[in-house]
Amino acid sequence: MAWSAPIAATAGAALLLWHALGNRPAADPGAPAPQIDAQAAGNATPGAEPSAASSDTAQGPAPNAATSTADVSDAARRAEVVSTIEVVVARNDTLDAIFHRIGLDKADLEAIRNLPGIRQNIDFLKPGDTIQLTHAAGEIKELSRKVSETQTLKVVRRDDGFSAQMIDNPVETRIRTATAVIDTSLFQAAEAAEISDGVALKLANIFGWDIDFVLDIRDGDRYTVVYEQIYQDGKKVRDGEILAAEFVNNGRVYRAVGFKADSGRLSYYTPNGLAMRKAFLRAPLEFTRVSSSFNPHRLHPILQTIRGHMGTDYAAPTGTPVHASGDGRVSFAGRRGGYGNAIVLAHTNSISTLYGHMSRFANHIRVGSRVAQGEVIGFVGMTGLATGPHLHYEYLVNGLHKNPQTVQLPGAEPLRAESMGRFLSESAPLLSRLEPPAAPAAAANVPVTGTAQSRAPISAN
Repeated sequence: MAWSAPIAATAGAALLLWHALGNRPAADPGAPAPQIDAQAAGNATPGAEPSAASSDTAQGPAPNAATSTADVSDAARRAEVVSTIEVVVARNDTLDAIFHRIGLDKADLEAIRNLPGIRQNIDFLKPGDTIQLTHAAGEIKELSRKVSETQTLKVVRRDDGFSAQMIDNPVETRIRTATAVIDTSLFQAAEAAEISDGVALKLANIFGWDIDFVLDIRDGDRYTVVYEQIYQDGKKVRDGEILAAEFVNNGRVYRAVGFKADSGRLSYYTPNGLAMRKAFLRAPLEFTRVSSSFNPHRLHPILQTIRGHMGTDYAAPTGTPVHASGDGRVSFAGRRGGYGNAIVLAHTNSISTLYGHMSRFANHIRVGSRVAQGEVIGFVGMTGLATGPHLHYEYLVNGLHKNPQTVQLPGAEPLRAESMGRFLSESAPLLSRLEPPAAPAAAANVPVTGTAQSRAPISAN
């Protein structure tokens, strides 16, 4: 009976195997065929079930293959992601530096540079310029930059390389007329009238030979300005030139109109053709205040003695630029007693001007060098006998001191006779824009109220 035990065990195992095979679910016809390792399948016994080890081997490569496919797909997607960035050119910036900073392909930059007539338009950069770059994984798709106010360079990658074209962006010039009434300052009045600070500053420069914008401005003064506004694609880009202007100062009316004579340069003249520009500026600083006026009998604030103040003191922060009041030659530059750091300019017609208490001189100032009207010659300080930072300014004729605030300044050349006809015809419509709108007929007998003022006769300067 001992020999029957193995037989019984074998028979029992066979019976259990038969039940297991009989109870196995039928295969789903729609289910995918199992993945089988080719090498394992070649070594398997025909008709035998794969062992656990062979099943693991057959299914093992599947996750690795899927991961590899996903990696390739992600890389492809990254390569297809297109980014557009706008770069603002910094000081001393170059395209090479910009490409390196962003991680763009330098070979693309070289290919773009080699396009006919393109190199200068992309390599000549100024601080503040903008460059728009579209790329995918560092490969340039498009590059565009504005090379002028009216033209944009656009470079596009094609199948056979890069191509470039200039796109025109035309501008539209509109004429605006605006009036402002001063109650505190020139610039606050401009802001209330929606006039930019730039236009207000140009206005002050036009009338700066006749009006001292430090001393002469009064509450109730008003000005009207006719100027250009530049639009592009329906949006305002910037303000253009002033075409005509009127300034009513303490009841006196000054008018100026722009005109391009034979030189092609825009200059300003009175309605009868006299140049607004004079040989000298009324004040050598812009928008400061007078701390001490011309007074031959003034008590000196430091020495406490009667010592004539033979010029005008303009209080201003240290470092404020000082401008040459007229064309001239530097006859002195250095320390000069109580004046501290001082410059003396020699002008024509035996006129000289002195600028004292400066913190330092402009780099180019040397004795004998020539300067132009409005050129910066130094900077406000408080060297010498000074109680605070200011500029001391003197105006001398034949060595005699004159009050800089009231002296009659010599004028510049008027228009030549051959230009007068064209000037009068071109200026007439501009000057008409300075006239206030006519009152409606129905309101002709209604009293005028508000800020309306009587108009004084036009000054001929």
